Amino acid sequence: MKLRILGIVIAFLSVTSCMKKQVEGVQVVDVVEFESKMKEQNVQLIDVRTPEEFQEGHLENAQNMNVMGADFEAQVANLDKTKPVLVYCKSGGRSAKASEQLKALGFTNITDLEGGFTNWSGSGKPVVE
Repeated sequence: MKLRILGIVIAFLSVTSCMKKQVEGVQVVDVVEFESKMKEQNVQLIDVRTPEEFQEGHLENAQNMNVMGADFEAQVANLDKTKPVLVYCKSGGRSAKASEQLKALGFTNITDLEGGFTNWSGSGKPVVE
């Protein structure tokens, strides 16, 4: 019985950690608009999933900066706050968290991919494997 309850709790936490949280000042866009923004100049594209998820497939030219990693803030410190930042994760939850942190660090032009990598790959868009 305890294992069943533990399983339910873990499943609930997994689902809610991937849910999208709207962050004020962050533009959340669909796959088509995100792809269009990727073609703009000076864009910084970051994948905030784990390195293992990144290795399984990612968007071309993306930099992997694990939002759950202890060094996330140090990694994003290398980004230019004046240039656009495009963020994605698996389904949107972690990228919302990353967007919130980026905004708190002074980034002003943040775009988050609605539905994340799952939505991107499900739309038949190209990925690097």
